[in-house]
Amino acid sequence: MTTPVVVITGASSGIGEALARRVARDRRHLVLVARRADRLERLARELATAHGVEAVALPCDLVAADGPASLAAELDRRGLVADWLVNNAGFGTFGRFHELPVDGELDEVRLNVEAPVALTGRLVPGMVARGHGVVMNVASVAGFAPMGLNATYSATKAFLIAFSEALSVDLEGTGVRVLCVCPGFTRTEFQEKAKIDTGAVPGFAWMSAEAVADEAVAAVGKQTVLVNGLMNRMMAAGLRLAPRRLVAKATVRTNARASR
Repeated sequence: MTTPVVVITGASSGIGEALARRVARDRRHLVLVARRADRLERLARELATAHGVEAVALPCDLVAADGPASLAAELDRRGLVADWLVNNAGFGTFGRFHELPVDGELDEVRLNVEAPVALTGRLVPGMVARGHGVVMNVASVAGFAPMGLNATYSATKAFLIAFSEALSVDLEGTGVRVLCVCPGFTRTEFQEKAKIDTGAVPGFAWMSAEAVADEAVAAVGKQTVLVNGLMNRMMAAGLRLAPRRLVAKATVRTNARASR
């Protein structure tokens, strides 16, 4: 017997954790994926108790070359069928590209780009065969234009947006729906890990991870690209129209202030 589950990567904190909590309220069974086993296991126990769902913690390093394949194999071994795949795991780096350790930039590409492609490639054929499923890729408003001092991060998120839009077309008529979620400033651990000073960002510009998760779940099946929040939608529209080199230069100045 198999159990349909929602697989959420990067589920130990931030938007991933908020999505897990939101999906559990709908009584969907969960597979929570991240590297921090202790956090995953606590969250899995909490959600299982609170909502009467099956919540499985599967610690996995998706940066490792065999990470996505080993995760897919473990799902098969346990009889867990991915009904939803939420590619949320990711991180950002901050600074001039030539001054950053290249190994860290490559890990960023592996987690933000390679892992979602690998997991989608391994799990979506089963969704197509069953005639239903959801792929949710968590990108960022940063993916709508090149970002100075965030070169690799903005490029990885641009890939996710384009990948999602094209994947949605490829999957038309299969019953599998695709949603790319593009948050703006969201209160999570992301900024601390990327060493970004957010003091200059006004309070009204922020969204909570819970609000992002609510919007994302509500948008499934209704659109392909969701930009969270009215202000972020206005900013994304402006970024699409502005000269790309001008945006890159402007973000260097903005991000340089954030690094002081």
